[in-house]
Amino acid sequence: MTQLKRGRAASMIGAVSAALGLALTPAPAKAETFINILTGGTSGVYYPLGVALSKIYGEKIPGVRTQVQSTKASVENLNLLQRGKGEIALALGDSVKLAWEGNADAGFKEKLGKLRGIAAIYANYIQIVASKDSGIKSFADLKGKGLSVGAPKSGTELNARAIFGAMAMSYGDLAKTEYLPFAESVELIKNRQLDATLQSAGLGVASIRDLASSLPIQVVAVPGEVAEKLGPPYIAAEIPANTYEGQTEAVPTLAVRNILVTHEDVPEEIVYQMTKQLFENLDQMVAAHKAAKAIKLETATKGVPLPLHAGAERYFKEVGILK
Repeated sequence: MTQLKRGRAASMIGAVSAALGLALTPAPAKAETFINILTGGTSGVYYPLGVALSKIYGEKIPGVRTQVQSTKASVENLNLLQRGKGEIALALGDSVKLAWEGNADAGFKEKLGKLRGIAAIYANYIQIVASKDSGIKSFADLKGKGLSVGAPKSGTELNARAIFGAMAMSYGDLAKTEYLPFAESVELIKNRQLDATLQSAGLGVASIRDLASSLPIQVVAVPGEVAEKLGPPYIAAEIPANTYEGQTEAVPTLAVRNILVTHEDVPEEIVYQMTKQLFENLDQMVAAHKAAKAIKLETATKGVPLPLHAGAERYFKEVGILK
């Protein structure tokens, strides 16, 4: 073979090899979709439900990677969503309403216009629990006592402020006001450094179960007329007897529905899948916390105080909840 022919043959072999190489090179992997789930303190209800959502989404939505973030709950969650620092969050209905309106006193410097609703889920119950030794039996008995009202400007603390106002009382009537998450509040009561805690959470919240198993408690009633004074999203409710150890009678209180919230920049398909997989895997949510028993498809669009995300709307139309 002449030198010229050998050169041409080598060129052809090189071209074929290059072509084969391109054919055998794997296509670039599709980028993962990241879902950060904003919850609350680890001793509350938001956190275990967020962990359940993380597992469901990780298993059921292709190409998704999830993370559960423990936060100070509602107000922080909504501000983080507005800044694109999460894809889905749990928040109290009144906090969501105030965020959409841009209520500065509630912790929202401006209207959080990027927020979008996914679904109304279970209700939070206002649960005021005191040690028996404190002598607190009624809401009025909180005067001159020490109370934790939740983390500063959390959904729980917004609830506390609203209820005190409706009862013609203020934090100034207390001997001591602590702004602490649920678990820390309970530890102070156990150590006789605090009389009571106000917690806005699902029934059977771990922190109060822990307290009730450690010392005798008194679940304090919130009068039904407070719900009438405050109006929506507050409703009159009841903590059933035996929800907590030593609580032998039902106790009247208030409830506020929780909302799953996202923001407008999350793709429609992802929000559609997040909504769909939530309602198709409710058994896993209930296994994570019994508060999830109250999550119903039939009431998922009721009382959501801001526009639904297009992805959630699509799912609800598909299943006949919306026209």
